[in-house]
Amino acid sequence: MLSPTLKQRFEPYVDILLFVVALLLADGVWKLCVSGDEGLDTVRVLGIEATPFFQWISHMVAQQVYALVSLFRDTVHLDGIRVYFDSGNGSRIVWSCTPVKQSWIWLCLILAARGPWRHKLWFIPAGWVLIYGINLVRIASINLIIEHHPELFEMMHTYIFKYAFYGCMFLMWLVWTTCFYKPTISAEKHA
Repeated sequence: MLSPTLKQRFEPYVDILLFVVALLLADGVWKLCVSGDEGLDTVRVLGIEATPFFQWISHMVAQQVYALVSLFRDTVHLDGIRVYFDSGNGSRIVWSCTPVKQSWIWLCLILAARGPWRHKLWFIPAGWVLIYGINLVRIASINLIIEHHPELFEMMHTYIFKYAFYGCMFLMWLVWTTCFYKPTISAEKHA
């Protein structure tokens, strides 16, 4: 058993430690359980064929990205999962572009976080909606940038928007820990 002073020392770090552990475990479990290439040839979850689901969500995301980009450009086109412009530049919305993995990670983050279950029951789905919206904006933004600057795709997709996306998820988690998890104030502090 830890002494009360040691417990008090580590208390401020418990939530961030839970976040890091949950993030790493969620990512590890995903990598162990989901296999398939990004070209949508075959996707398996726990060895079970899941390609139709991932194809369906890729098509849905592509349609919504197309609709969003169409608000800003009349030069955009949609062909299946390919969003492209009159310039010939564009992208394919493959299964890894969908927010399915991030939704899984979000579920794990909030389930691992301290706080009341009554709030987790609505906060998790609310987070999924935000994650889905953030992902649409991310992909639409990348496409708008690469219409005239295709050389920026790799940097925008792999670095800038990927980490910005996870940064948004961290901020959402921070809202949880600061607004919905209220640690009890010990009697010692009032004594």
